[in-house]
Amino acid sequence: MGRINTNVQSLVAQRVLGGNQKSLAQSLERLSTGLRINSGKDDPAGLIASNNLGAEIIGKNAAISNSNRADQVVNIAAGGLTEVSGLLTQLQGLVTSSSSTAGLSQAERQANQLQVDSILQTIDRISSSTSFQGIKLLNGNFDFKTSSIAAGVADYKINAAKYNGSALNVNVLVTGSAQQGGMFLSFGASSIDTATGSQFTVEVGGGQGTRQLTFSSSTSLTNIAAAINSFTSITGAKATVSGTGIRLDATEFGSANFTSLRVVNAGGIAQAGQQGIYDLQASNTAAANTGTKQQFTAITNTKTSKGKDLQATINGVTATANGKTARVNSDFLDVEVTLTDTQARMLGPVGGGSPAMAITGGGASFQLGGNVDIAGKVSIGIQSVGSSKLGTAALGYLSSLASGQGQNLVTGNTDQAQQIVTAAISQVSSLAGRLGAFQSNTIGATIRNLGVAVENSTAAQSVIRDSDFATETAGLTRSQILVNASTNILGLANQTPQSALQLLG
Repeated sequence: MGRINTNVQSLVAQRVLGGNQKSLAQSLERLSTGLRINSGKDDPAGLIASNNLGAEIIGKNAAISNSNRADQVVNIAAGGLTEVSGLLTQLQGLVTSSSSTAGLSQAERQANQLQVDSILQTIDRISSSTSFQGIKLLNGNFDFKTSSIAAGVADYKINAAKYNGSALNVNVLVTGSAQQGGMFLSFGASSIDTATGSQFTVEVGGGQGTRQLTFSSSTSLTNIAAAINSFTSITGAKATVSGTGIRLDATEFGSANFTSLRVVNAGGIAQAGQQGIYDLQASNTAAANTGTKQQFTAITNTKTSKGKDLQATINGVTATANGKTARVNSDFLDVEVTLTDTQARMLGPVGGGSPAMAITGGGASFQLGGNVDIAGKVSIGIQSVGSSKLGTAALGYLSSLASGQGQNLVTGNTDQAQQIVTAAISQVSSLAGRLGAFQSNTIGATIRNLGVAVENSTAAQSVIRDSDFATETAGLTRSQILVNASTNILGLANQTPQSALQLLG
């Protein structure tokens, strides 16, 4: 107590005062900024976590903006499709009304053709003018580009594809052949031979309907086949003369299509020898199964032979199939491939040792994830709705209904024209449905999910980074009191050495 060179009590008071002032300064900083972490020294681990969460929040907010932009792009495309769909409906009516050969003058037919030309021109104009910021949406600009199409591929449609690199190979492996429903009618001669005064009457049917036909003795198989084929568009069944019999087939492949036969009156046709009805071989539908013969008189109830759908894998994924068409629909690849008749019956890889096709680019790609990677992207193919693209290679295209073309309403085949229009309506409806599903299930769900993620990430960041004002206010009050007390104590500590001077007298 008698030392004056070193004032330990003052040093202690100074240290405590410095600590209290530092605590006060920290409370003032946190309350003024609203942040618990203002620099790395406040909480190094917390700063790292807060910065990471901040980067994620910014990325997610940008993805929400991208999603909203994608929604607007698809809205514009869908609006154009709505107009095209309405025009196709009008076109369907014009084709139907022009199919009447009686009661419709040539002038009326030509007037209908003028309307058809106007509709086709408008469809092409919509296809080329529907755009977003100058980017055309319905002219095939966002259709996927392909190369190296195998000979066994009759048609294809790529709805979506995501991949890294310059191209994506599409490998199709046929594991089960597609088949048409069919049977073989053997008569043992090039014409039928019924009993005197009797006729051969059958009911031929298919996936579209039935028709009863009657033939007299000595009618050639060629004429019988021609009679059956004259109703093919009604029945969905076709006939082909083969040797001394007639092969009856469904017009289309697949389990939804079939051919049927019911013998209403066998007409006394001989039942001996090879005469009768045979199934086709399961492993080779080009030949009759000789072990399945049935007498004509035995087919009093309808005999039906159903087709089979293709069985295939696409890039290792089991495809869903309808007739000769196989499709896979996943997050990374949505493709639909229709094979030729020969290829659909042939087991093994389409294209031999090469891919069925290669996707080399195209499609509308949107970044809907916060992280820029393949998982955060979505793509959708928007095919052209121009008149030269709507339709199929087998039926023809919508442009063939124009003046001077093969299916025009004045001199063309209106039956074929209607099939083309029907196919075009189906294509536009399918595209509109895909875009609607993309908006609802992909974009809409993504926006909702990202919104929740942003809320939760922001809340987590706030817990780590932001100040708790209740806690900091209490800390401020405490620090203020301690600073005042420390200041007073320091003053007392500085006066303590003066008491040593009293020893000097």
